[in-house]
Amino acid sequence: MATSFLTREGFEKLQDELDTLRTQRRQEIAERLHEAMEGGELIENAEYEAAKNEQAFVEGRIKELEILLATARVVEDVPLADSVQVGATVVIREEGSKVDETYSIVGAAEANPSIGKISNESPLGKALINKKTGDKVQVDAPQGSFVVSIVKVE
Repeated sequence: MATSFLTREGFEKLQDELDTLRTQRRQEIAERLHEAMEGGELIENAEYEAAKNEQAFVEGRIKELEILLATARVVEDVPLADSVQVGATVVIREEGSKVDETYSIVGAAEANPSIGKISNESPLGKALINKKTGDKVQVDAPQGSFVVSIVKVE
């Protein structure tokens, strides 16, 4: 199984989600199932079916999180390095633009581009890994290739 990278913050967030699913969500679903079973005919009971489906989803997510957390490599605060690594924050500028963009490089499990967290497995993340301040990097993305300059690595 491939190693997943997580920041300390991401690891703790996923651990909290796992704890909530194991305790609170399992209990809520068990109560829903119990109430649905008291309703009589289980074969035609929509509430029972919905609760069983939710139970399957929650158990699947628990298993997924257990595996992810067991195999994850937690990236501690990155020492001041001059190259882009998982856990680093990088400021880039697309060729032809005057606007800088700032991204944190994280593992796929905690990627959220809308808040500036990009995966090390994404086209941009892959292209930036191990590059240094001042480097020009070609990014081969599904929408086409483009070039960015690395302004700063933090």
